[in-house]
Amino acid sequence: MRFPGIIPAVTTPFDATTGAVDPDAFERNLAALLDAGVHGFVATGTMGEAASLSPEERRLVIETAVRAAAGRVPVIAGVSSGTPATSIGYAADAAAAGADAIMLLPPLGYRADARETVAFYRTVADATALPLMAYNNPEASGVDMAPAMIAQIAAEVEQVVAVKECSGDARRIAALLNTAPDLEVLVGGDDWALEGFAAGATGWVTGVADCAPSECVELYDACRAADLERARAIYGRLLPLARLDMTPKLVQFFKGAQDALGFVGGPVRPPRLALDDADRAILDAAVAALRAPAVV
Repeated sequence: MRFPGIIPAVTTPFDATTGAVDPDAFERNLAALLDAGVHGFVATGTMGEAASLSPEERRLVIETAVRAAAGRVPVIAGVSSGTPATSIGYAADAAAAGADAIMLLPPLGYRADARETVAFYRTVADATALPLMAYNNPEASGVDMAPAMIAQIAAEVEQVVAVKECSGDARRIAALLNTAPDLEVLVGGDDWALEGFAAGATGWVTGVADCAPSECVELYDACRAADLERARAIYGRLLPLARLDMTPKLVQFFKGAQDALGFVGGPVRPPRLALDDADRAILDAAVAALRAPAVV
């Protein structure tokens, strides 16, 4: 396995005055995540506000993650875009910055059919030496890659070694393991991680681990130890925050949780805006649930 365990999809801190990427704050967050025992990082993904980053900023973010990881855990760079050429450029920059792998959605902004989706992955993979994690997120990409399509991509594109499955359907984990047994399958949605691990997922690319890394690692360890009672107790505290993942304001929610829990979340970039009072109340309740003592 290349990507087992808890892999936070990391946020990108911005300086509150200048709006620039804040690499020092980013390194502090990453160091705290490593201290909590996480097993890797995904940078320049949706949680990292990649669409708002210039190519130079994307490279800075990946370079900072690579420096913080120092070879202890893999760094996966998100390279999703609307065209193969753009993703190939992002992948080249990620490789130059020292990333260990790339993560790729189907082409953004176009509902590609199966033939076009396979061709997209093949074209990007052929242009890089990095292993590739396919990413199925129908809400984000507009394309739902069913297990049969993912298996086809894995069979035809050698560098596709893993999939982040974010459809929200835990049944797909078992289907993927059955149709593509050599493919690593990672849970991609925060509010079905326990179900995904129980179905056989080897890892979890997660936003909630940005603000509750120790609890996420503890959940993973409990699942590996088949301690279902313990896993349920941890999961119950995580779920109010985890349910904020598959929402349009996931970045605002998790950056706000980071600020509340001792990490650096800070501002978001437009078109995102700060949470309003109603959403802030939802976040405050979720943070309070996380802080409540576990009952086993």
